[in-house]
Amino acid sequence: MTDSIMSKAATMEIPINSNGDTGTLPEDDSLEQATKLQWSLAEKVGGSRSSRDLQQVMVSGPNLNETSIVSGGYGGTAEGIIPTSSIKGSSMQHSSSSSSMAGEEATRGVAVEKLESVKKWSLNTYKCTKQMISERFGRGSRTVDLELEAQIEVLRDTKRKYETVLRLARALTTHFYNMVQTQHALGDTFADLSQKSPELRVKFYSCVRTCSAHACDTSVWCSQDEFGYNAETQKLLCKNGETLLGAINFFVSSINTLVNKTMEDSLMTIKMYESARLEFDAYRSDLEELGLGPRDAVAIARIEAAQAQYQIHKDKYERLRSDVTIKLKFLEENKVKVMHKQLLLFHNAISAYFAGNQQQLEQTLQQFSIKLKPPGADKPSWLEEQ
Repeated sequence: MTDSIMSKAATMEIPINSNGDTGTLPEDDSLEQATKLQWSLAEKVGGSRSSRDLQQVMVSGPNLNETSIVSGGYGGTAEGIIPTSSIKGSSMQHSSSSSSMAGEEATRGVAVEKLESVKKWSLNTYKCTKQMISERFGRGSRTVDLELEAQIEVLRDTKRKYETVLRLARALTTHFYNMVQTQHALGDTFADLSQKSPELRVKFYSCVRTCSAHACDTSVWCSQDEFGYNAETQKLLCKNGETLLGAINFFVSSINTLVNKTMEDSLMTIKMYESARLEFDAYRSDLEELGLGPRDAVAIARIEAAQAQYQIHKDKYERLRSDVTIKLKFLEENKVKVMHKQLLLFHNAISAYFAGNQQQLEQTLQQFSIKLKPPGADKPSWLEEQ
C-alpha cells in the first residue's frame, strides 16, 4: 500500500499539460509541496519503515550529475533507467570497429596486389626459363636479327680490345710516374752533392774567341760542376716527364669514359633488348601451342589473353630493338671522333718527349686544351690537414 501511494505521489508531482510540457508550477512551490507530502505520509503510515521507504524513493530520483533516460515514474524499477554513458560507449565501439574493418580491408587489398604481382612474375619467369631451355637444347625457335646481332658482337669485341688498351695505358702511366719521381729524387741528390763535393769540379781551357787576323785563339780557365750539371739535366727531364704524364692521363681518362660509360650504357640497353626478345619468343611459343589445341569457350578465352600478352611483348621488343640500333649508330660516330683525337694526342706527345723537343710537347698540350696541375695540387693544404 505504501509503494502504491508513493508511486502516485511521484506521478502527481510533475503535472503535464495537453502539449506534453511540464506545468508552469514554480520551482519553490513544488519543493514545498513535496516536503509536506513527505510528513503527511509519515504520519499516516507511521514508523521508521515508511520513513526509510520515502527516503529510498527520494534517493531513487533523477541524479543531477548524470544524464539518464527515464521510463515510467520515479518509483518504477531500475529497468526503466538507461544511462547515456552506455550509449556513448556503444557508439565509440561501433566507430572503432568500423575503422578497424577499413584498415583490414586496405591491408587485404595490398596483400592481394602483392600476391598478384608475385603470381605474374612467377608465370613470366617460368615461361622465359622454359623458352631458354628449349632454345639451348634446340627444341624451340628464336627470333634473330642477323644484322643487329653482328653489330652487337662487334661492339662486345671492340670493348674487350679497348679494355686491354686502357689497362696497358694505365700500366704505362704508373711506370712512367715512378720514373719521373725517381728522376726528381736523383736531381735533388745531385744538387745536394754539388754543394758538398768541390773536389769534383773540373778545370779546363775553353776557347772564347778566335782572331782571324792574327790566327790566334784566346782560352781561359773554366770550372765545371759535374753534379750540378747532372742535377739540371734530371730536373729538365722531370719537367718534360710531368708534361707527358698530363697528356697520358688525359688519354687514359678519355678511353675510360668511352669504355666504361658510353659502351657500357649501350650494352645495358642490349641486355634489356635480349631479355625482351626472350619474353617475346616465350609468349609467341605459348600462343602457338594454344592455337594447336581445341577451340572450346575456355580455350578461346585463353587464346585471347595470350594474344594480348603477345602483342604487349612484341611492342616492347620492337621498341628496344629500335633503341639498340640508334645507340649503336651514335656510339660508332662518337668512338671515331674520340679515338681520332686521343690517338693523335698520344702520338704527338710521345714523339716530342723522346725527341727532346720541349716546345713541341707544350704546344701539343695547348692544342688539345690540356692544363697541367701545379706540383702539390692534389695534396691538402695545411688548414685542411688541421
